[in-house]
Amino acid sequence: MSKSANFKQNVKKRNWTFVAYPESLPPNWLELLQKTGLQCAVSPLHDRDINANGEPKKPHYHVILCYSGPTAYSVVSRLTQEIFNATIPQPLEQVRGMYRYFSHKDNPEKAQYDEKDIKFINGFNIRDFIELTASEVDQIKKQLTNLICELKIIEYSDLMDYLRDNNFDDEWNVASNHTMFFTNYIKSKRYKKQTTEDGL
Repeated sequence: MSKSANFKQNVKKRNWTFVAYPESLPPNWLELLQKTGLQCAVSPLHDRDINANGEPKKPHYHVILCYSGPTAYSVVSRLTQEIFNATIPQPLEQVRGMYRYFSHKDNPEKAQYDEKDIKFINGFNIRDFIELTASEVDQIKKQLTNLICELKIIEYSDLMDYLRDNNFDDEWNVASNHTMFFTNYIKSKRYKKQTTEDGL
């Protein structure tokens, strides 16, 4: 065995990713993933990707595997290749980057996929692996002020209920962590509406 191959065998990481092709997967592969007990995320089927030469790529899935602690390449490889007939697993330094690649969110030149089609297994939640950046929080706050105007929301509780009922998790998190900002904004909108109606 070469030194590079031996090094790969000895790599230990907590988070891994691999590519799987539909025609190679067992029919019950999602059930098998669930039985591993690992927190997993599965991308939408990438069936519109294009190679550099302009030819279409084979349809495929990207999968994230999250172990409870550092796990050897050899262990992960047995899972991906023997059970799922999938590609060689790759260690992940950042789960967030791979998750965003699921939908090509940061690659507008590539085919775009709907984040809603991502499958979560065994309680995988991307928010366990990331914190929103300051610019992302600001962007969500702007989106929420637009939403308040569009829906004519006049109570903070109505905003929170709407976000909860529609599974806007990041938005709910931002709104709950900026209670004073949104309470005052909604109160100001309500007061402005009342004074306009009263002709003040």
